[in-house]
Amino acid sequence: MSKNKLSVVTFVAAGLLALSLSACQKQEGPAEKAGKEIDKAVSQAGQQIQKAGDSIKETAK
Repeated sequence: MSKNKLSVVTFVAAGLLALSLSACQKQEGPAEKAGKEIDKAVSQAGQQIQKAGDSIKETAK
């Protein structure tokens, strides 16, 4: 096989491998979506608590 043909075959094989791996990706279920929403809510609550703590510190000064 010439180098060009080998390069093309290698490129096509790599592309097919990447395509097949991306197609096998598991879909996100309802529990995973709920978990992400809970994580987001906890993060936002933590930010609000941090702001409240900073406000209390400023008031105490």
